[in-house]
Amino acid sequence: MSETDQNEQHRLIAKAMNEGSPQAKALGFSTLEIGDGVAILKVPYRTELVGDPETGVIAGGVVTTLLDHASGQAVHAAMSHWTSIATLDLRIDYMRPAEPGKDILARAHCYKLTRSVAFVRAVAYETDPEDPIAAAQAAFMLDSSAGKKAGANLKPPGSSKPESEKKEGGQ
Repeated sequence: MSETDQNEQHRLIAKAMNEGSPQAKALGFSTLEIGDGVAILKVPYRTELVGDPETGVIAGGVVTTLLDHASGQAVHAAMSHWTSIATLDLRIDYMRPAEPGKDILARAHCYKLTRSVAFVRAVAYETDPEDPIAAAQAAFMLDSSAGKKAGANLKPPGSSKPESEKKEGGQ
């Protein structure tokens, strides 16, 4: 697959994850950058996302969801072909409250892929990733063969063929 095709595939996967997930869609997630194992996502500040009206701070659950979503997109950005993934583990350290009135970004980097697990580090921040709201460490399961055996109809966005019908290696 050419680099242009791979970039387009990553962009389509990010779009499908943002628009295909009712939760991500409701929260207003957008992908600002995706490729080379990195994804940067944004959730815009909105009053309905505030956890405590007295402080105006976005709820911690929104930050958790943003970090999980960015981490999943980073996994896809690290792979040469599309496959289904699932969060196995997500550990988050909250370092400070988000600043009221500001959008939150998440930068995730998939730093290790094995045959069956991907490992990701991520941070949530407003303007500077060196001043994080939260830091995350995540692990994702890659393409469950059990799912294929059970007849899962896995297909990447924009594809008419289920993944299980494609040749080995994502061709």
